[in-house]
Amino acid sequence: MRILIAEDDEVLADGLSRCMRSSGYAVDLVRNGAEADSLLKGMQPFDLVILDLGLPVLDGYSVLRNLRGRHCRVPVIILTARDGVSDRVKGLDLGADDYMVKPFSLEELEARVRALLRRGLCGVNPMLTCGRLTFDTVARRALIDDQLIELTTRELGILEALLQRTGWVVSKEQMLERLYSYAEEASNNAIEVYIHRLRKKTEAAGITIRTIRGLGYVIDQTPP
Repeated sequence: MRILIAEDDEVLADGLSRCMRSSGYAVDLVRNGAEADSLLKGMQPFDLVILDLGLPVLDGYSVLRNLRGRHCRVPVIILTARDGVSDRVKGLDLGADDYMVKPFSLEELEARVRALLRRGLCGVNPMLTCGRLTFDTVARRALIDDQLIELTTRELGILEALLQRTGWVVSKEQMLERLYSYAEEASNNAIEVYIHRLRKKTEAAGITIRTIRGLGYVIDQTPP
């Protein structure tokens, strides 16, 4: 899943980015409201936005107002140093889904992110399965017969992308979009390395990850 963080405090922004990436999310980070507004208008969809109100150039209220004005329902968590009731009411009335006052616990923020993502999956089973493999899209973990598999965040991201389209081809380009922010360098060779590792780590799961030359990869249950 892909998260946009809009925060101008350098230390906090870097801490938020590391925290979200360690939880397995692809993260894009911007430091002013105009950049956030531009990315949110783009073709790349986000699964969640963490938005500071006191952004330069364009404040968080304006970013949120523009976002909801485009009828985009991506979940938004507001971060702010303003703890007045009127500030919280304004943010929520503009369409924010949650509100956290600085300073806050990163552990609590992670929990609120998971809660909003679960809410966004309402009516959709958050558990993806193939063979004896189960992937929890909210807890960000994979299991074979209820035994946890040790996977890196990149490996988790690729596995999720494949399982969401079981039986269908997923291209390397689609995987790169899911795994890396705009600022990160990535290559098709990296995808090949992660696929190789995934095959080794999931060989007991009764699944097959096939290479479709020139197109991408397909995950499916191993035929009996």
